[in-house]
Amino acid sequence: MTVAIIVQARMHSTRLPGKVLRKLGTATVLHHVLTRCAAIPGSDVVVCAIPENADCDPIAEEAASAGAVIARGSESDVLGRYHKAALAVSADTIMRVTSDCPLIDPAVCGQVLALRKQENADYASNNMPPSFPHGLDCEAFTIKSLANAAQSASEAHDREHVTPWLRRDTNVRRANLSTPCKEFSGQRWTLDFPEDYDFFQAVWAAMDQSATPSWETVAALVASRPEIASLNAMHRQARTS
Repeated sequence: MTVAIIVQARMHSTRLPGKVLRKLGTATVLHHVLTRCAAIPGSDVVVCAIPENADCDPIAEEAASAGAVIARGSESDVLGRYHKAALAVSADTIMRVTSDCPLIDPAVCGQVLALRKQENADYASNNMPPSFPHGLDCEAFTIKSLANAAQSASEAHDREHVTPWLRRDTNVRRANLSTPCKEFSGQRWTLDFPEDYDFFQAVWAAMDQSATPSWETVAALVASRPEIASLNAMHRQARTS
């Protein structure tokens, strides 16, 4: 049984092009994401799923330097790219993580993987409904469920965002990991705007660079330093799913 953590990444971003290659401390955003994913309990391999476009070659090089397997596919059909990447490493279970979340928590991801297995669910996540900060989101699903989605989903939105079909199909058995610390669910820990990058730079400057802090440690830091949380507060949105 192979558990693959598949991280989608691309060069183009409407608001912040090349964002995953920006530096936080001594490493890129993508490097932080991939190395954290490699530390997820229960995982066997980390795959970076990248568009085939030549302009994404720098992302492929950076991902390889972080020890990830490289899989390439369609830029717009990300669902198809995930399915192709999963087949390339003979994955039985897949966890989806996006490359713009450099604070992704290995422990939380491991709990979602364990929950999916424990509940014998087709799909498990930690944001139905959201209770963790936005930027800790992860989803786990079986290869059979991914194949069903890849075959059945026809809407452009479903193909681009990978899992909407799995999140609504009535035949999919779902499970959700929640945290009692729901007061942090409104926090924004994802990189999409210049102000988000300012937020991450401030967090990295205030953290112990020799450690990989848990999300609770980061939450305590942000709570004690409201000026950091305010850096990207203008981009927070109500999260319902």
